[in-house]
Amino acid sequence: MTKKLYLYNTLTRKKELFEALNPPHVGLYVCGPTVYGDAHLGHARPAVTFDLLFRYLKHIGYKVRYVRNITDVGHLESDADEGEDKIAKKAKVEKLEPMEIAEYYSWRYHQNMDQMNVLRPSIEPRATGHIIEQQQLVKKIIESGYGYEVNGSVYFDVHRYNEEHHYGKLSGRDIEELQTNTRNLEGQQEKKNPFDFALWKKAAPEHIMRWPSQWSEGFPGWHLECSAMSTRYLGEKFDIHGGGMDLLFPHHECEIAQSTAANGNESVNYWMHNNMVTINGKKMGKSLGNFITLNEFFNGEHELLERPFSPMTIRFFMLQAHYRSPLDFSNEALEAAEKGFEKLLKAGETLDELKGSDKTDMDLDEFEKNLYDAINDDLNTPVLFSHIFEMVRFINSVKDGSAKIKEKDISRLKDIYNTFVYDILGLEREEKDEGENHLTENLINLLLNLRLEAKKQKDFMTADKIRDELQNMGVIVKDTKDGFEWELKK
Repeated sequence: MTKKLYLYNTLTRKKELFEALNPPHVGLYVCGPTVYGDAHLGHARPAVTFDLLFRYLKHIGYKVRYVRNITDVGHLESDADEGEDKIAKKAKVEKLEPMEIAEYYSWRYHQNMDQMNVLRPSIEPRATGHIIEQQQLVKKIIESGYGYEVNGSVYFDVHRYNEEHHYGKLSGRDIEELQTNTRNLEGQQEKKNPFDFALWKKAAPEHIMRWPSQWSEGFPGWHLECSAMSTRYLGEKFDIHGGGMDLLFPHHECEIAQSTAANGNESVNYWMHNNMVTINGKKMGKSLGNFITLNEFFNGEHELLERPFSPMTIRFFMLQAHYRSPLDFSNEALEAAEKGFEKLLKAGETLDELKGSDKTDMDLDEFEKNLYDAINDDLNTPVLFSHIFEMVRFINSVKDGSAKIKEKDISRLKDIYNTFVYDILGLEREEKDEGENHLTENLINLLLNLRLEAKKQKDFMTADKIRDELQNMGVIVKDTKDGFEWELKK
């Protein structure tokens, strides 16, 4: 089956057929977290988006080197190169070393990603581990005529760069717009232009994280690390660079300028950006103070949450929307996602119970083609799920006898189900508590078996009482020709 993958390239603003620079190898770089606090839903979305891409590229035969960085220095409070380093600020508040903060929240991030079944990247470099590479990149930019040093700090000359290249091509901005909209802030007088950005910053006396360099004792600018580390591990030209839409400008715009200035060419073939997670239409983020951490989703301990939601419910919730569409949080949306996910898992269990017949009332070739067409269309998960739930309906129809499937096609349908639900989408069954949950299941099954015995003895009063009491406790009972089925009301 042909698996031609089309991806939306932010740079060209259109879907393009994906063609690896060096097949079957693919270089994928994704901007990871700045580790100064617990991960929230906004951090999870790019992780899940590019985990899906990573899984699918491997599924269709590519050998993927997936690099996802960790920012542990250089990300200041303001994109205008002012303010404190976010990790250093947190370290002061907590009275800890900055690397203690970075290590603690990196561990917490990894724990959350494991809970959500996000595969670990091939390489996960840290900015502090690549200071030398960043300094070498600054030297190359200065030598190419696009960087200048003032009082121990080094800045990128955007105006000079724009004379020969288009600064703003990724975000659709132009230099005139930047000149109009960029404010002159205190402390930026040493820049030639207020929209020039820092490559290296001289550390103020109170700045904790600092390294020696030929310009000053200082630290790298935030944008520099991704250009240095992507080049280090993927080369001067690589296939895909991803991240959240909030990084499109200035972070990724600056990356393009830095790499072009240092190497003489752009590094990235396909730029991909996932859209934002919102609450009541506003971006979710630490800076806005309206975020819900993943741990709060999992334990339900947040004022906006009515109850806890599992990691797989959160993953399913995010995958239901196209990665380039906004994703708005609500308890109702999460509850609907939870029900949909459980329905999907239940269909997988039902598959194991099906019995073969003399014919198959579903064109499996056409069905599988529809699944691949959806995922190949820029990872179109909403359409993909619409086809998957068509499969769910068919499975349930076979179970209740209104549709048929051949024995050999049951195996094929299982393969399709497992490939897309578990391998590509990365969903998985969540382990239940081995104690309390199993005890509850056993007690419910015991009562329903007693109800069956009562019905056989024509003691309908007792049978109805057991059914009614279970329903009052939130157990939905359904009589079947083989006995009974039940589920807990949500």
